[in-house]
Amino acid sequence: MSQAPHPSDRLTLATTPNAVGLARLHTIDVLSRWGVSADVIETVRLIVSELTTNAVQHSEEGEQVSPYSPLSPLRTFELQLQIVYGAVRVSVWDIDERPPVLKQAGVDATGGRGVLLVAVMSSRWGHYPLRDRHGKVVWAEVSLVPMSEPRRDGRERSLFGEPAVTGRVAKPRAGEADPRLLGRLLVAVRGL
Repeated sequence: MSQAPHPSDRLTLATTPNAVGLARLHTIDVLSRWGVSADVIETVRLIVSELTTNAVQHSEEGEQVSPYSPLSPLRTFELQLQIVYGAVRVSVWDIDERPPVLKQAGVDATGGRGVLLVAVMSSRWGHYPLRDRHGKVVWAEVSLVPMSEPRRDGRERSLFGEPAVTGRVAKPRAGEADPRLLGRLLVAVRGL
């Protein structure tokens, strides 16, 4: 008896300003069709927003041409959504080979919190370089089960390849705030 394959979806987008919004809409559509709960969809949507924003921004560094100009080179990034071992895994490939940096952004900073939000809102995250093409993949997982339930620990090979670097976020102790709630608050404050 063979097991049914884990759901997986891949989308390639141009690094244009509307790409992040399209990635968010695609994420909501795919995860809704897979029957993922609204809370998990919202968390994954925020992670997709941060990771795809980074992919778009880092593809344009050093360019002086508007992304809407016909002189602007067409670059792409890929978004992959998977269900793996009780979690939604988001993987974003971009051409920038530099690893993501977890920064301490100041209160007045207008940016630099994306990787922090991903780290806080995901149950696991990391990145790895690609061997067969330029760039890297940044991935994050959001558990489909409540944080209080034990996770089944296992690894699955993604369509991009196996993660080489892993980040972990500590679970909240009794009386501490939920890190996902804090992440949502940071996103809301940044939007003000």
